[in-house]
Amino acid sequence: MNMEIRQDEARVNITWSGQNGDLPDTVRYDCTDADVLGWVTEALRGGTVPGIAGQRLVDLREHVVDRFPANLNRPYNLIQVRPKTPFG
Repeated sequence: MNMEIRQDEARVNITWSGQNGDLPDTVRYDCTDADVLGWVTEALRGGTVPGIAGQRLVDLREHVVDRFPANLNRPYNLIQVRPKTPFG
């Protein structure tokens, strides 16, 4: 995983089927939610998200995309893809 994250980039964290992991590559922080969901869907189907077992059937319609700017405790932007309900 690239530890050098530019100010215009973000790490993408995913919660899926009770599992959690980050996309291996960063994305532009200002990308659209549709782009994020598309990349996450592809990564989940391909089994390329460390910490999340590959899934052939992926439907993220019940997921939301949250964005958090960098702060003192986390010096990089974060995009989270998670179920609408907690602990999904």
